[in-house]
Amino acid sequence: MTRAAITTTGLRKEYQYGPHTIKAVDGIDLSVGEGEFFGLLGPNGAGKSTTIGMLTTRIRPTGGSASVAGIDVLARPVEVRRRVAVVTQRNTMDRQISVAENLEFRGRYFGMGRREARRRAMELLTEFDIADKAGASLDEVSGGQARRAMICRAIMHRPDVLVLDEPSAGVDPQTRLHLWDLLRRLHADGQTVLLTTHHLDEAESLCQRIAVIDHGRVVAAGGIDEIKSAAGAESVTTVVFTGDAGPAAETASKIGYVTRVEVEGSRMRVHATQTTGLIGELAAAGADQGLSIQDVSTLRPSLETAFLNLTGREYRQ
Repeated sequence: MTRAAITTTGLRKEYQYGPHTIKAVDGIDLSVGEGEFFGLLGPNGAGKSTTIGMLTTRIRPTGGSASVAGIDVLARPVEVRRRVAVVTQRNTMDRQISVAENLEFRGRYFGMGRREARRRAMELLTEFDIADKAGASLDEVSGGQARRAMICRAIMHRPDVLVLDEPSAGVDPQTRLHLWDLLRRLHADGQTVLLTTHHLDEAESLCQRIAVIDHGRVVAAGGIDEIKSAAGAESVTTVVFTGDAGPAAETASKIGYVTRVEVEGSRMRVHATQTTGLIGELAAAGADQGLSIQDVSTLRPSLETAFLNLTGREYRQ
């Protein structure tokens, strides 16, 4: 069994505004394994930032418990801060010094000698393809380069857990894909990563498991396919028969996991909550009407559909 890098049990945070109690986080249970790439998703105001704040000791929990790398965030917050690193959306690099010096100072803060910190900084800047910007100021690098430098700075002290808050926000598509590749390499080297993002394709591409939070509670957790299935996200299978698909549609609509059937001449689109065995069922429905299948394609359910099914479609501030 993989040991847990992050564990929360009944984690809560309440704020008191006069006579009103606001439950920002309302009893969250999470477990993130060592070396796992885990996504924390949710609409605005769902409780993601508050949860991250408690895990990184910036916010004190009202109730429940949480540990990072086996260390209780309330009992030993200083030790937790030594084991975790956070990359925020906002650029927090010091603009008065160079990119390399930003990294070196972080290393010195965590106990590295001058020579070791300098070596480690150049090692990371080389790995993240920005060694040519080592001596540059923050005003001389692009947004994507600054984001990579922030990740380098965060992992200078080899943290047990790396927290990424919207890592690709505000970067162009090419930079975003390059950043994804770098994060995959980091994860492949054994880094535990906790990701928050509003880009659901980013979570689907990078994360092994996710948790969806809404109104301070976990509404779903597990693997991507598991979440899609549990949330009733539908696939769409399009079948083209050798003749009019209408007669076969009645039979197809009676399949238990089929939610909707649409027919246009010989073409039939079938919305279903699962795909296993579906094509065989549709082939049989067509055969009963003397039809055979000429073409078939399946559009898999998206994480976005599952997310909206879980959290609703209303606008969030």
